[in-house]
Parts: sequence; structure tokens; C-alpha cells
Amino acid sequence: MMARKKIGIIGAGNMGRAFATRLAAAGHDVSITATDPAHAEKAAAEAGANARAVRPHTVARETDLLILAVPYAAAGDALRGAGDVTGKTVVDISNPVTPDYSALALGFSTSAAEEIQKVAPTAKVVKAFNTIFAQVLGAAQRGTSAQVLYAGDDAGAKNDVRALIESMDLEAVDAGPLANARLLEPLGMLNIYLGYAGGRGTGIAPVWEAAA
Repeated sequence: MMARKKIGIIGAGNMGRAFATRLAAAGHDVSITATDPAHAEKAAAEAGANARAVRPHTVARETDLLILAVPYAAAGDALRGAGDVTGKTVVDISNPVTPDYSALALGFSTSAAEEIQKVAPTAKVVKAFNTIFAQVLGAAQRGTSAQVLYAGDDAGAKNDVRALIESMDLEAVDAGPLANARLLEPLGMLNIYLGYAGGRGTGIAPVWEAAA
């Protein structure tokens, strides 16, 4: 069981709000920020007593772990505006989709997570949560069987992210080094396709099971 942590969430969109709600319910101290302070304040109010809105430049200083819950195109600026992230675990949840959501904007030789690591070389970037929708993450009921795949190069940061996942009653699946974000991001894109163009809705998530 993960001890109570100070979690910073950068972004108050669908995923940011879902993180705030679920992490606050799990007993963590949640700080959420957004470009528009009103959005962060609304998300914090919806998440309950364990959540509060903070200014972007203070979020890294006041938290133990950061969740970068913004689109990939905005990730660099958002992280640079968060304050000193030296030594911090930064969870990248993005899928680097094209503007029309028809494909990934990069891949094969790099990934969104690896590019974000270049932006913040003193942080410890871990890829996670890019294969589940906000509706799955923010589900009111706990004990869901949803799996979260995570990948990173720093063992301590990966342990922190695994514990974070499990504290939300989700199943953590170690997907290897950060370079494997090149594999996770296409999987996230497939999930987006199945959810929208494929008509399956946003209550879905990939699950890895052993054959009987």
C-alpha cells in the first residue's frame, strides 16, 4: 500500500480531473494546476477535501510526484512552467496524435515520453496511463480490473508509479524501459480508434491475460 503522497497534476482536462478525483479518494494530497486557474479550481472542488488548485510555477515545489496530463504538443511548455523538476518522477500520459486524431505524429525512433525526457533531463520520466480513457480512470467504483502499463528507465521512479497505480486499485503492468513508450503509444492510438471510430465507447481498456 502506497503511503500518502503529495501528487501534482498538470492539466485540468478530462484526464486531469479524473486523476484528481481518484487520487484524492485514495487518500493522497492532490495539487492541480492549469493554464486557466478557474479550471484547476473547479477540478479541485469536484475532487473533494484532499485536492486544491495551485499556480503552475509552484506545482513541482509542493509535490512528490508529477502527472503531466496535457496533450503532447503542450507538454514541453507545461513542464518548463512547473518549476524545478530535478529529481522528480514525472508521469507522461500523452499519446502524440495528429490534430485530426488519425495517426501518431512520431514514433519508430522516438516517442512522446522520450522527447519529454529530453525537455526535462534532470527529471525521471515514466510513461503510464496512456492506454486508458478518463472514463475508466475516474470510475466511481474502486476495485476495477483495469490495467495500467508503465515504462521507464529509473527503477525508483518506476516503483513509485507502480505504487501510485496500485493505490488507485488498478493493476500495474511493467512494460520495460522508457524506449518501450514507442510500443505503448501505438497501443494507446489503437484504443482511441476502437473507442471512437470503432464504436466501442470510452469505457474500454486493453487487458493482458495469461492463456488458460
